Amino acid sequence: MAWLVLIISAVLEAVWATALGHSDGFSRPVPSVIFLVALTLSMLGLGYAMRSIPIGTAYAVWTGFGAALTVGFAMLTGEEPVSVWKVIFLAGIIGCVIGLKLVREPEVPDAS
Repeated sequence: MAWLVLIISAVLEAVWATALGHSDGFSRPVPSVIFLVALTLSMLGLGYAMRSIPIGTAYAVWTGFGAALTVGFAMLTGEEPVSVWKVIFLAGIIGCVIGLKLVREPEVPDAS
């Protein structure tokens, strides 16, 4: 469940980042409200996920996936130019995020 919440929070990170860019310095009400709602939900989800996913892994997945989605969306909407190198590097970020999910944490012996 924590991983699903983390992925949803990363999607919301892309939503708030995009809304922030469209808010024109918070002078446009609709993108500004979308930013605030998505930011709040994204942070709550990240905090929830960090209760059972190590902080470094959770934060890396949240920022990596969120950033890749933000750039991908900007390229799809024409707000940012598309290049083969950008697509390759975004695929690398997504690959690394998937790798963090697949890595098994070693068992830590009980100190008692």
